[in-house]
Order: sequence, then C-alpha cells, then structure tokens
Amino acid sequence: MFLYVRMFLIMGITLYTSRIVLRELGVSDYGIYNLVGGFVAMLGFFNAAMSSATQRYLSFDIGKGDHVQLKKTFSTTLSIHIIIAAIGLLLAETIGLWYVNNKLNFPEDRMYAVNVVYQFSVFTFLLSIIQVPYNALIIARERMKIYAYVSILEAILKLLIVFFLVYFGSDKLITYAILTFCVTLLINVIYQVYCRREFQESKYHFHYDKQYFGELISYSGWNLFGNIAAIAKGQGVNIVLNLFFGTVVNAAYGITNQVLSAVNMFVSNFQLALNPQIIKSYSQGNIEQSQYLISQGSKFSFYLMLIIVSPIVLNVDFILETWLVNPPEHMTIFVQLCLLNILIDCLSGTLMTGAQATGKIKWYQIVVGTLVFLNLPISYLVLKLGYKPYSVYGVSIFISLITLQFRLYFLNNVMSFNIIKYFKEVILRVIILSIITLGLFVLLNNTQLMNQEIGDFILKSLIMIIFIVGSVLIIGLNKQERKLIFNFINKIRQ
Repeated sequence: MFLYVRMFLIMGITLYTSRIVLRELGVSDYGIYNLVGGFVAMLGFFNAAMSSATQRYLSFDIGKGDHVQLKKTFSTTLSIHIIIAAIGLLLAETIGLWYVNNKLNFPEDRMYAVNVVYQFSVFTFLLSIIQVPYNALIIARERMKIYAYVSILEAILKLLIVFFLVYFGSDKLITYAILTFCVTLLINVIYQVYCRREFQESKYHFHYDKQYFGELISYSGWNLFGNIAAIAKGQGVNIVLNLFFGTVVNAAYGITNQVLSAVNMFVSNFQLALNPQIIKSYSQGNIEQSQYLISQGSKFSFYLMLIIVSPIVLNVDFILETWLVNPPEHMTIFVQLCLLNILIDCLSGTLMTGAQATGKIKWYQIVVGTLVFLNLPISYLVLKLGYKPYSVYGVSIFISLITLQFRLYFLNNVMSFNIIKYFKEVILRVIILSIITLGLFVLLNNTQLMNQEIGDFILKSLIMIIFIVGSVLIIGLNKQERKLIFNFINKIRQ
C-alpha cells in the first residue's frame, strides 16, 4: 500500500518536474544532461552486476534464517562496493573524461558546463554505488514503508530543485547538476542512518574471506554480461543517437525515459514486493511456490502495465502537448514504441528473479546478455543505413521477444519450470488480451466521441480502462484467480 502511495506521488512529481526542467534548461541543455548522466551510468556496469548479487544473497540468508551469515554477507558486499567505487572513479577521471571532451557531440560553448555536470554526475554515481547494500537490505527485509517514505521525500526535494531553478542560477544546467547531487547525498545519509539503527547486520566490520569474496565476485561476474548488455541497450543507444542526430534527439530520448520510469513504477513496485518472496521460497526448498510466484508475477505485471499503457498510447499526442507544450521532435513515436517495448519486457521481470534465485546463471547471462547487447550494434547499423531515430525501438522490441523465449528455456533447465503451463496460463491469455485491446484501440483512435479535446481524452481513457479490466477478469484470469480477486474486493468493501 505504501509503495503505491509513493508511486502516484512520485509519478506526478516526476512528470511535472520534467516539464519545468525541459523549459528552464532548453532542449539542447536537457539533452546534454541526459547524455552526460547516461554516459556516467555506463561506467557502473560492474556495480549493476553486484547489485543483483547483493539482493540475491541477502534475501537468501534471510530466507534461511542465518543471521551470522547475513552479517558476513552485508559487510562483504559493502567492501566490494567500496572497491567498485574506487575503480569507477579511476575510469571516470581518465577514459571517461577523455571521451566526454573528445567524442560526445555538443555545442562548443557548453564545454565548461558539460565538464561541471560530468563531475557532479560522477559524485552522484559514486554515492549510488556505496548505497546499494543498504537499499538491498531494506528490500530484503521487506521494510517497504521506510522505502516509500524516503522515496517520497526525495521526490519532494527534486520538486524544490525545480522551483529553485526557475528563480536562481546564472547557468541553470550547472545549478541543476549540483542540486541533484545534494539531494542524492541527503537521501543516502538517511538510508544509512536508518539501516544502522534498525538492522544489527548493517554495522560494518571488515571481513576478508577469500572463498566467499570469490563466490560473490564469480556470481557477479556472470551477471556482468547481463548488466553490460542492459547499459548498452539503454545508455549505449543514447550515445549512438548522439553521434547521428545530436543533443536534440537525446532530449527526446531522455524525456521518453522519464515516461518509462513513471509508467514502470506500477509494475516495479509490484515486483519489488514479490521478488524477495520468490528468492526466499527457493532458498527454503519450496520450488513449487517459487514457480507459482514467478508465473503469477509475470502475468499480473503485464495486466497492470496494459491498463496503464493503453490509454497513454491512445492519447499520446494530447498528453505530450498538454504536459510539455512543445514536445521535442520524434517524441510521439518514441513514447509509443517505448511503451510497447516495456509491455513485452515486464513479462520477463519475475523470470529473471527466478533465474537469479537458483544461482545457476552462467549460460543464462552469456546467451541472454549477448542477445540484449545486440541492441547496440544493430541500432548503430540501422541508423548508419539512414533509418529514423525511432528505429532503435523497433530493434529493441524484436530482441525483447527473442530474449523472452530464451529466459523461459533457461528457467526450464535450472528449475524444471513448466513452459507449456506458462504458455497456456500466461502467454496465450496475454496474446488474446493484446488482440482485443488492439481492436478497441483502432476503433477509438478513429472515432471522436466528444467535441472537447479534454472530454474526448477522459472518455476514451475510461472506456479503454474499463474494457481492459473487464477483459482481464473474464479472459485473463482462471476461476481460482477470479475468486481471489473478488474475495479481496469484498474485504476492502467491508
């Protein structure tokens, strides 16, 4: 419940602040900020791999009830993250700094601003690395209330940054980068203080167990394939777009990612609460329960996303013009294709958690990671051949469909996951619902229901949502699931 209160508040603030920041910075500077910040994020490829390992091992130890091992795991992962931060700093101030000043495409008169933004993006990046074990511990302990409260505070502080940006700052791009760093620093301090007061295992003690260090690094090493691939798909493609089209397209790409983040909160909060349960069930030997949670999580993630995405795709022009007033070029098709892509990807969320839970991820990461990484070279190739900027999303959608199949195949190998049952209970229902939704989309898209634009937007959105919810209840759920839903509704009414 707390996560969803957080979600609606943060989503509203995120969308509002994006509009104001775009207006205050201008399209080019907004593109610069997203490009530079994204480039710095690319340097954290190993940190992303360790994040998955940290979450998995902490949840696994809690599921087994091994508090001694839990303390050891936390201290060991924190030590590794400190080492990662040091390596990240070295890379950022050598290779990274050279690349920013010599290879990125931005106006020459913004050289000083770009370098200041880069340095504060690096500082923010280093803080995020050290923070990973603390956030992972909060999630593993399922303390979603504090996670929601602090996230809401962070969103409010970012809103205050926007108001400050309107009235102060001679160079608004530099001011924005500095204030964003200050907010990140404050939030990290709050999380760390909370963990040290509430969780005994969060009190750091240096442990050097060569074998355990090796186990964590080995697990993270295989995760490295997947995380490098994810960064190549996201920020790598952003840099490729910069090479061909400059910072204006980077602005459109950055705003599209803001939409993605806002919409994805609906599913990420659901999976955030579910993922520790999948890992804990597996650690306790309850494989059947773990598989059940994986399938249910995959199916309900798609339904939640479909309910949110469909009205946005249907009314995307009206939403963008109302939100941004003058949206950057290509925004409409960027947003539509991006939302279609996350509809496909949300099916894979709990499948990935299931694979992580088993710890048998070597070939999974090699094969799936390689497929996801192909987004970068294929996107470069299609842009080199003269295709439009939005073609990169077409590449991403195609690869997402392929990787979904491979994830199911590997899950079957490592935990005897029933693919046929998953196809009947999840994929088949998802396909039928998608076809029905597409038909309604075509009908409403070619029909004007009211004379007023805002009235047309509201009415079409309501029709779409009601129709999809009804279709989910009738077609998307089996008898047992419908019974559970109706029982839950009755409890709320009482």
